[in-house]
Amino acid sequence: MFETAPKEKTAVLVGLIHQQQTDQQAQEYLDELAFLTETLGAKTVYRFTQRMEKPDVKHFVGTGKLEEIKNYIIHFEVDMVIFDDDLSPSQMRNLENELKIKVYDRSLLILDIFLKRPQTAQAKTQVELARF
Repeated sequence: MFETAPKEKTAVLVGLIHQQQTDQQAQEYLDELAFLTETLGAKTVYRFTQRMEKPDVKHFVGTGKLEEIKNYIIHFEVDMVIFDDDLSPSQMRNLENELKIKVYDRSLLILDIFLKRPQTAQAKTQVELARF
């Protein structure tokens, strides 16, 4: 028998644990991000964390963690990766080029949630403009 239901989108979450944060605080932020991901219509399948003093300029995470994320998304055919912090445009581009899937940061995720829910054409236009 053929399955006709659309495949549920899957996501992995990525968060940096900053020097002032505890592991528990980082997990609370990722819990909130998982809720936002569900609101967008995707299922969180894994969470990656890395303790770093400051984000990597090119890929936000270190090269070893990036390779770990890449291997996971290839093996489990993940649809998107969502970062808990805001990414620069160059980081977003570099990550999408490296991972070959859709990359979100927290702000873009929230904007896409609003984009799916506006009630008027004007509201939809305002959200689309905010994305750029």
